[in-house]
Amino acid sequence: MDLNSPLFDRIRVKPEPRQERREARFRCDAPGCEAEGAYRAPMGRQREGQYFCFCLDHVREYNNSYNYFNGMSDADVARYMKDATTGHRPTWAMGVKRGQTAFREDRVRDGDVADPLGLYRQRFHRGRPQTEKAAPSHSAVTLKALNALGLEDTAGAEAIKTRYKELVKRHHPDANGGDRSCEERLREIIHAYKTLRAAKLV
Repeated sequence: MDLNSPLFDRIRVKPEPRQERREARFRCDAPGCEAEGAYRAPMGRQREGQYFCFCLDHVREYNNSYNYFNGMSDADVARYMKDATTGHRPTWAMGVKRGQTAFREDRVRDGDVADPLGLYRQRFHRGRPQTEKAAPSHSAVTLKALNALGLEDTAGAEAIKTRYKELVKRHHPDANGGDRSCEERLREIIHAYKTLRAAKLV
């Protein structure tokens, strides 16, 4: 490292003290005031980006009496506040373009959708979607419990109860002459049934 480098000296030298504030270019805009106009104050609505230059006393006085909405009616103020929520940009309510084709709630017409394989023809009849019963969606634990009972995922409460009673009778040691080889399977069936009860399928 070169200790005589001018860069090294510049890093460690204290910055030169700032010069005192330059003399103000403007006088105070308050009538009859000859003081320095060092403080800016906005001119108001419809004159955004334009400022008065006041001295400290007059800028305080101006700020205390400043009202951006001066001269506006209550309805205009309410409209302004509502428009402020969207940044004063135009917005449209959903569904205002209903007259145009392919609106989201319009019926599906033949030819609106390219369907070379005919997949959508089975779902839509005369332009209206057919109501199909969706298969119930279950968690992985619930599906595993249904599988343990040998049931499909569309099984109802009565089918689950009937299947449970049937499997318990079949695998209970008393029904097998005291044979305990099916106890593990019985525990699995009972656990699956409790899982389905917890899932409110029974």
